[in-house]
Amino acid sequence: MKKLVEAARPAAVLLAVRRCGGWFRHRYRRMADGPPDAGMSTAEYAIGTVAACAFAAVLYKVVTSGTVSGALSEILERALHAV
Repeated sequence: MKKLVEAARPAAVLLAVRRCGGWFRHRYRRMADGPPDAGMSTAEYAIGTVAACAFAAVLYKVVTSGTVSGALSEILERALHAV
């Protein structure tokens, strides 16, 4: 079986495998198997989007509250009068 697999590989790959040893063999096998299942699935995207929207809503409420709005306007007034 091993000879059958080696016969299917290009000669340049076989030469590189023999020269580099185990490291290249490991990398070649990982690439030959295809990309790993990396990234988020559709359900994870949906949950991430809902969480981001919830965080944005909370942040909007905090920034538009009277206390924070008054503090921001006071900071801006000080900065404009300091010049």
